[in-house]
Amino acid sequence: MVQRKQLLEKLDRWRGKPVIKVVTGVRRCGKSVLLGQFRERLLAGGVPPERMVSINFEDLANEPLLDYRALHRHVLERLAPGGTTFVFLDEVQRVDGFQKAVDSLLLRPETDIYITGSNALLLSGELATLLSGRYVEIEVLPLSFREFRDLRGGNRADADWRDYFATGGFPFLASLPDAASRRDYLSGIFNTVLVKDILARKALQDAPLLERIARFLAGNAGSPVSSSKIAAFLSSNGRKAFPQTIDRYLQSLCDAFLFYRVPRWDIRGKEELKSLAKYYMADPGLRTVLLSHPDRDVGHVLENFVYLELRRRGWRTFTGKIDGKEIDFVAERGGRRVCVQVAATVLDDAVYEREAAPLRSVKNGSERLLLTLDATPRGEDGIRHLHAVDFLSGAEV
Repeated sequence: MVQRKQLLEKLDRWRGKPVIKVVTGVRRCGKSVLLGQFRERLLAGGVPPERMVSINFEDLANEPLLDYRALHRHVLERLAPGGTTFVFLDEVQRVDGFQKAVDSLLLRPETDIYITGSNALLLSGELATLLSGRYVEIEVLPLSFREFRDLRGGNRADADWRDYFATGGFPFLASLPDAASRRDYLSGIFNTVLVKDILARKALQDAPLLERIARFLAGNAGSPVSSSKIAAFLSSNGRKAFPQTIDRYLQSLCDAFLFYRVPRWDIRGKEELKSLAKYYMADPGLRTVLLSHPDRDVGHVLENFVYLELRRRGWRTFTGKIDGKEIDFVAERGGRRVCVQVAATVLDDAVYEREAAPLRSVKNGSERLLLTLDATPRGEDGIRHLHAVDFLSGAEV
């Protein structure tokens, strides 16, 4: 297992705070492992095991606790006197009325509560309703390229990049021997999310429509889309759907952490544009399940990886529009603003001009960055040019 250092440090920062720590993310991204690593960190730091209550509700042995009253009693009986007891509830959504038990336990100053879950009861759109605002969300994404390399030993840079680019960063993939096995595993994740996390929990009836929308988004990562645009595409392929229906399905795909919606920002007018947005997958490896030729369109796949890395590092990210030109990302953090363009290559002068022109239009003091797979950078016009793999390996923006 690879240590999720950045996430562990975030859990450390919230340790002891009187809020519920909710660990969220797409299925099989490593939420349960993260909590296990945090427990190990607490033990190494001197917290005795009797000050920890850890329950995984996927374990049949814990079936008697699948009622919030029984769970509440069970935890109360195990609170250690004279100090804090750390309570870890994994896959807590299996407990009927779990939020009542969790909210009640939070009233006790001697408890520090951490929960994970996979289905719609713990999807991002519903947390506020369930937990009355007394929570902080710790988002887990599949492995970054740096974490993926650490897991593989870090000795085969080129091979690691090819595998990561092809099948993504779900942790278990690193142990699978061939592309066919990895595709089968990814197919299982995708189908489980669709069936259990969306269709069963969101009262959506049209599974083929949901899958078509997911395929469209996967094939158009990095391109501005709208519900009307998707409706027109479906209509041209003999499938009618109203934009309002598509909006519901889009929101459900995002609530299940399968896609992330990135709004557009008018840099000149300094306002968010409502008409179009971009959608990026939680892991581009899932394209192998959704598309017949997932290896095409290298630039947009790379853009998806860059977006996820910016998100991991805590950048607030938009896509940009200035003077009719598109900027892939406008990233803000700690008072800094960086405009980022992503391309597979800009060795051709015409391609460089296409990518650099929007950045040249930015005159408000924002930093400007170009990320490509080119071995030789061509930093011109005050634009910083960085190898994208270096960025994904940890180089700072």
